[in-house]
Amino acid sequence: MIDSHCHLADAVFAGDLDQVIDRARTAGVAGALVIVAAGDPEEEAQAERLVSSWDLVRFSIGVHPHAAHAFADDPMRAALVVGEQLQRSHAARAIGEIGLDYHYDFSPRDVQQRVFRAQVRLARELVLPVVIHTREADEDTIAILREEGHGEVRGVLHCFTGTPALAQAALDLGFYLSVAGILTFPKAGPLRETVEDVPLERLLIETDSPFLAPVPRRGHRNEPSYLPFTAECLAAVQRRAVAEVDEVTTANFRTLFAP
Repeated sequence: MIDSHCHLADAVFAGDLDQVIDRARTAGVAGALVIVAAGDPEEEAQAERLVSSWDLVRFSIGVHPHAAHAFADDPMRAALVVGEQLQRSHAARAIGEIGLDYHYDFSPRDVQQRVFRAQVRLARELVLPVVIHTREADEDTIAILREEGHGEVRGVLHCFTGTPALAQAALDLGFYLSVAGILTFPKAGPLRETVEDVPLERLLIETDSPFLAPVPRRGHRNEPSYLPFTAECLAAVQRRAVAEVDEVTTANFRTLFAP
């Protein structure tokens, strides 16, 4: 199976990165899409270290909505920074995570929107998929993807926790939905009900590590080796064999990210 979204370039993994990779392989996780914060030299350096340690790791590079305020004076500069960093990484396959976060509002909403638009336009120009972060911003997220994607940009709503309406809107755009450890949480019944009706051919699985460790690893730092817990939960939700979930979500990953 493949972890379609994790933050192994984060400093929290710097001290034991090799062991994290070894545990992932032992758990049957063949590869991962690692999210890299655009313009962060430490993350970029750790990402390159990953390439030499795990041959099936690929990258997605973008300006997160929390960081959009750094580009308030010139939102197009965000796309420029991302584009330049994409050129430096032969393992880059996507732009993200990008999007909107109206829960924390660490960046003004109008700035988030302009930076998001600039990066979706870049994805369309480069013919790259996007990895979307959306929180309490469903309508604006879908609207911007429609307006800037022109029906050409594909991608994934990562760590999906949304409503059936958001799921359908994303599917109508040709997007995938990725489920994380939240799917295993006791209070995630509504999410499980929504995911039950999503075609497996449009689903991915992820850890979003180091965040959101699944049951039964709650309280621990999350890592790719915990991905099978989410795969097992998804299999139960969709009443399928774990092997089928593994096979189909891996194929979906390869279709979207062409690794």
